[in-house]
Amino acid sequence: MPVYTRRSFPTATMTQRHSIRTRLSWAFALFRLLVLALGLFSIWRLADVNAASAEIRDRWLQSTRLLGDLNNFTSDYRAAEASHLLSQSSIDMAASEQDLAGLERSIDKAQRSYQQLPHDPTESRLWMEFSRNWDAYRKVAAQVIAMSAENRKAAGEALYLTTSRTAYAAASDTLGLLTDRTVSSAKEASDRADSIFKQARVLIVIALLAAGFLTFFVMRHITRTISEPMLDLAARMRSLAGNRTDVEVQGIERNDEIGEMARAVVVFRNNAIELAHSQRGLEQQASMLAEKLEHEQRLTNMQRNFVSMASHEFRTPLTVIDGQAQRLVKLRERISGEELAERAGKLRAAVLRMTNLIDSLLNSSQLFDGKGGLYYHPAPIDLAALLGELCQMYREITPGAQIIQNLRQVPPTVLGDPKLLYQAFSNLLSNAIKYSPGGSPIQVRAELSGGQLLISVQDQGIGIPAQDLERMFERYHRGSNVKGIVGTGIGLYLVKTVVSLHGGEIAVESREGQGSRFSVRMPVGV
Repeated sequence: MPVYTRRSFPTATMTQRHSIRTRLSWAFALFRLLVLALGLFSIWRLADVNAASAEIRDRWLQSTRLLGDLNNFTSDYRAAEASHLLSQSSIDMAASEQDLAGLERSIDKAQRSYQQLPHDPTESRLWMEFSRNWDAYRKVAAQVIAMSAENRKAAGEALYLTTSRTAYAAASDTLGLLTDRTVSSAKEASDRADSIFKQARVLIVIALLAAGFLTFFVMRHITRTISEPMLDLAARMRSLAGNRTDVEVQGIERNDEIGEMARAVVVFRNNAIELAHSQRGLEQQASMLAEKLEHEQRLTNMQRNFVSMASHEFRTPLTVIDGQAQRLVKLRERISGEELAERAGKLRAAVLRMTNLIDSLLNSSQLFDGKGGLYYHPAPIDLAALLGELCQMYREITPGAQIIQNLRQVPPTVLGDPKLLYQAFSNLLSNAIKYSPGGSPIQVRAELSGGQLLISVQDQGIGIPAQDLERMFERYHRGSNVKGIVGTGIGLYLVKTVVSLHGGEIAVESREGQGSRFSVRMPVGV
């Protein structure tokens, strides 16, 4: 790994010409100016559209509406004139005269409104011609109405059909020409407004595209000079956080905020390298301390296992010695020499068994540490005799125990370590007696199955809870229902270790409150 040294870097001030703050300020100012210019341009073009629309709304629509009203009013006036001629009573005449007066007021109002609107010379000429013709008609119509009111119907009808009709036709034709002229001018104004709108739309779209391209280039410049370098620095910081200290830092030569950040990352990298060296030294020291602690724990566990096994395994032969000694005391006056020799032989056998147990216990810690192979010495043995002796011993030391043995199928010779097997099956039988009510049957059976020897120890005791079955062969684990019963939790672990050394397997079948059955399957091996 390369060695890095601390370096000093020039510090960039915030008032420098090329600082990020200055560039971003210019970029935002340009963006604001662009938005303002685009808005003013759009308002300018929309103002033209609005002016064209206002002309149509305030001039041509109004002119068309007023001319239409005049066409309707003049037609109604002509009809009212005829109605007056046809009236037969004074009431009908009065009604016709009221209609004529109302129409005259409406026509005068429409004329005044039309005259207030702006007109081109042609429209003004046609309007003056219509006004003259209409005034001439109204004079003739007034004569017709006067004749009708004087009950000179025939003379009034003749005047209505000649002079009046001619004057009305002249006024109506002039008004029609003016209406056609107004409609044509309104259509031209509408087309002109549509053209202005389309032109404004095209210009606004072009301005938007230009603004978009300008914004794109500005953002691209900001991305390449600010955003991407900052993301690159962030990625290198993550690499440093992941203990990768060989990263190269770019941008330390820049005279802006990114240059400041890059130089800070370099300092952080150098500090991380120094910290990694210190951490590696601490890890080595911690590893050495862990090894020493593990060694001390192993020694402590060996001592604890020895004490546990001693207290667990010495109880049986001591019980035999104590029981025989008590019988000798009780029968000291009646005992014969032969019986005394037999009792003494049992005492010596118990002492010999205890000696063997001491030898086994001195090596049990090696079994627990996985080094049992060094103390596994198989030889041809009479397993049936070993199991029978074990059953008889427990009958003697536990008078109330009912041990039933069936060992007829055991081969005459089996390959195994007699000391380890005696210790393992002694644990199974001791547990069966300890966790069963007094006098309940305990069966020890052996049979050949599939070329292997199957040995089972079955009791009618308290059983094992279902949740404890999977952990029964773990060291120091005891069932949850054995509180108040003396035990260390290492017996079944020792049994499994011994069975494994013999190439066999052990299994348990149990239901709480209905007893347990431990089955050892091992090869004959002779």
